[in-house]
Parts: sequence; C-alpha cells; structure tokens
Amino acid sequence: MTTTMTTGRGKVTAVLLSELTKLRTVRSTAWTLFSAFAVTVLLALCFSLLSRYASGQSSGEGASPAGDPVFTSFAGMVLGQLAMVVFGVLAVSGEYSSGLISTSLHAVPRRGLLLGCKAAVVGGTALLTGQVTSFTSYAVGQVTLGPYSTSLGEPGVLRAVFGAGLYMALLAVFAMGAATVLRSPLLALGLLMPFFFLVSPILGSLPKTRTVAQYFPDSAGIRIAQVEKLPGALGPWSGLGILVLWTAVSVALGVVALRSRDAR
Repeated sequence: MTTTMTTGRGKVTAVLLSELTKLRTVRSTAWTLFSAFAVTVLLALCFSLLSRYASGQSSGEGASPAGDPVFTSFAGMVLGQLAMVVFGVLAVSGEYSSGLISTSLHAVPRRGLLLGCKAAVVGGTALLTGQVTSFTSYAVGQVTLGPYSTSLGEPGVLRAVFGAGLYMALLAVFAMGAATVLRSPLLALGLLMPFFFLVSPILGSLPKTRTVAQYFPDSAGIRIAQVEKLPGALGPWSGLGILVLWTAVSVALGVVALRSRDAR
C-alpha cells in the first residue's frame, strides 16, 4: 500500500517536472508572460497619470478621485489578460502543431493525469507572473496617483491586488482547457481573443445584455480585483467563484476530449 502510494507520488512528480521542462523550453512562454507583465504595468502608469490629472483638474489637489484607485492600477489588465490567454493556448496547442503530443501520451497514458499536471504547471506559472504583475501595477499606479492613492491596509485593497493576479492565472488555465478541446492554436485564439476583447466588453456595456454578460468568465472574475462594488454587479467572491467554475468546466471538457480522441 505504502509502496503504491509512493510510486504514485513519484509518477505525479515526474509528470510535473516533464511539463515544467516542456513549458520552459518553448520560446513563446517567456515572451507571452513578459508581454502580460509589461503591457499591464505600462498601462497602469498611463491610466494613473490620466486619472491624477483629471482628478486634479476637476476637484483640486488633495481631493478624492472619482472611481476606484486600485482598479485604476489594473486598467492595463484588459490587454494583459489577452497575453495570458495566449500563454494558456500555446501551452497545449503547441504540442499538437509540433507532434509532441504523441510522445507525451505514450509516456503518460493516463490522460487525466497528463492534463491535470499541465494545468498545475500552467496555473502555477501564470499565478506567479500574475502576482508579480498585479503587485507591481498596484505599486506603480499608487505612486503615480500620489494624493489620490490608497494603501494595502485599507479594507479590500490587499484582496483586490492578490485577486487580480489570481484572476490572470485562472484565465490562463481556462484558455488551456479550451485549447485542449479545440486543438488548433488558430481556432482557439480565433475564438477566445475576439470573445474577451470584443464580445464580452460590448455585451457587458449594453443594458439589455449586461445581466447575462456579467456571468462570462472575464466579467465575473475581474470583480475580485475591484474594491468598490458596482450597483447590481456581482460581488468579488461570487465573481471569482463563477470564474473558478468556468475554469473547472473547461479543464474537465479538455480531459474528456483528450480521452476520447487520438493524438492526431
């Protein structure tokens, strides 16, 4: 019994290390993660400068700015999250386009284990990048906002900053699951990028579709990064819970697709 458990843990560890090695050796990994960081932080600086200027013009120095100063720091996440989606897609679809998936399935016949370990590696890497990105964006934004800034000790601020990084990681895993189902990187990106960049924001801004759109993965999950709750909007934890559910369903469908089809 003990030997079997040890062997099982050893197998999981070996698969995790294998997935980590594959991820590290793909050139696109570093570029997509760096893009997520750079775009989010740069836009945090730009939007915070604009917010500080607008607040100073409208109400004078020392007054409270309109809106959420923490979420102002995350304005660049609209584009940064797209880089995370690309990261999640390429982590899976690259194996299909290169033919490496056949080798992976031969080495790890248990396909649920293979995808589970891949999700853990992709999620862990994305979480680390997301946390570095969110805390850096927050710091840059608050320094730029100056008298209109807030601190991590204020209610809900630390939760929002940590939640922003968690949000980015969950989107990467969600995209990974979708890419496993679709296989093709062009098809996966062709569906996910317009959805997150166009469809979801547009439907979320229209009164007749806003109620439904708030349950989309990005619209729901981003609530965890907001300190101030908007009227009629989901709360931070309920929004995060919906994103977790979307992610779990995406990975589960990926497992089903991986088990029901061959490597071609």
